[in-house]
Amino acid sequence: MDVQQTRYSAQEISALARQIDRPIVLVGMMGVGKSSVGKRLASILDCPFVDADDEIERSAQMRIPEIFETYGEDYFRDGERRVIARLMAENEGCIVIATGGGAFVNAQTRALILEKAVTIWLDSDVDTLVERTARKDNRPLLQNGDPREILSRLRETRQPFYAQAPIHIVSGQGPHVQTINKVLQELTQWL
Repeated sequence: MDVQQTRYSAQEISALARQIDRPIVLVGMMGVGKSSVGKRLASILDCPFVDADDEIERSAQMRIPEIFETYGEDYFRDGERRVIARLMAENEGCIVIATGGGAFVNAQTRALILEKAVTIWLDSDVDTLVERTARKDNRPLLQNGDPREILSRLRETRQPFYAQAPIHIVSGQGPHVQTINKVLQELTQWL
């Protein structure tokens, strides 16, 4: 995606990017599009993109399902918190970071992100989440049970945490450019 596909001019996007003095951190449920939207947003703003899950796997030299199976969710969440803290400390200017779905539920991680980043909650309905998460088999929390029921329960449980993000964007079934335009609009207003 390039600037021509957004409703913003290259000059407007450049001016917006110059105002960003801290990481942009995307939070929300698995399957909402944090990585897809994050990559496109970073490209438009001409800043780096990092997927925290990829960094966790690189640091642990294990895939996330293996970490869950071997060490459990608490161990994973602690490592996730440390990786996100490192990414934010190393990148104080414009960078887009996509977090895992449960990262923002951790009180320490949430406090760090809220204090040091522009936090954007990407939200979506359960039908969209079910459809999108079915495309990958690396979702440990969806391995044992009905994905729709699990996603509905997780979404309801996590919503009060996600709602603490100052920017809330609803991502639907449409093209990512619609979500990107909403993000750019909200960033412009927030900054």
